[in-house]
Amino acid sequence: MFETSKKNKFESGIIVGIFILVITLIVYYICHALRLGTMSIVIALIFSIGSAWASYYYSDKIVLSLNKARPATKEEDQKLVNILDALMVTAGLPNKPKLYVVDDAQPNAFATGRNPQNAVICVTTGLLEKLDYYELEGVIAHEMSHIKNYDIRLSCVVSVMVGFIVMLSDLFSRTLFWGGMKDRDSDSKANGILMLIGLIFLILAPIFGSLMQLALSRKREFLADSTAVEFTRNPDGLISALEKLENDPNQLETANNATANMYIINPFKKNAKNAKKRSTNIWSTHPSTADRIESLKNLKY
Repeated sequence: MFETSKKNKFESGIIVGIFILVITLIVYYICHALRLGTMSIVIALIFSIGSAWASYYYSDKIVLSLNKARPATKEEDQKLVNILDALMVTAGLPNKPKLYVVDDAQPNAFATGRNPQNAVICVTTGLLEKLDYYELEGVIAHEMSHIKNYDIRLSCVVSVMVGFIVMLSDLFSRTLFWGGMKDRDSDSKANGILMLIGLIFLILAPIFGSLMQLALSRKREFLADSTAVEFTRNPDGLISALEKLENDPNQLETANNATANMYIINPFKKNAKNAKKRSTNIWSTHPSTADRIESLKNLKY
């Protein structure tokens, strides 16, 4: 467990560094296309460092806002509070995560925050209504596993930064569309080559960013499932919960592509009937539920 957390912290630092570089280059090319001259690199550095800082410190607030989450209350969500209190003993987290609720019929949940000291677990009202005690315990344990393993920092920061890259790429394409790079006779041939490389980079960066985001999510779901069983000593609860979540037909109204990878199960249900038959691929936000259930059944305690 310690080695996993240490590895995730290291990966988070590397990824943040890569995204700072990517965003710096994207903003530089945008500024250059707008003919801002030598100020382009200064603006690019300020924007990239600022966006990285905001992603790290405010990513949880951004995600909660996007999903229209509200704080849970002890009066309305007593069962949820009791389960969290009980799991704190076995999970060994330094601080109790804050609880939030999304008013939606689809049963689902996610965890977010920059570290275990500033963590949040968010569940839907559908999850609270449709799962029994042990199923809900399995889901909360799964989310606590993401917190303890520092998956939340990685997934949250990557989600926000990929969103930044997509937004900047769109802005750059609009700049090109309106002729921001035309009639640049004073530019050297070398600079033109750099701009062409930058354009190619801008097209590919969102694709690679999204693929990395999805790959990180898939990789960590199996570990979170197994760690959750370590906390509860009850694989049947999580297995039953995953089956219910997979078979539920409701759409999650607040779901979006930027945060879909953070949920315990894919919130998009367009192909729910074929979900069990569909194998995992590079565009999947999660490993297939059938594979996850099979992995849990193979655990021996």
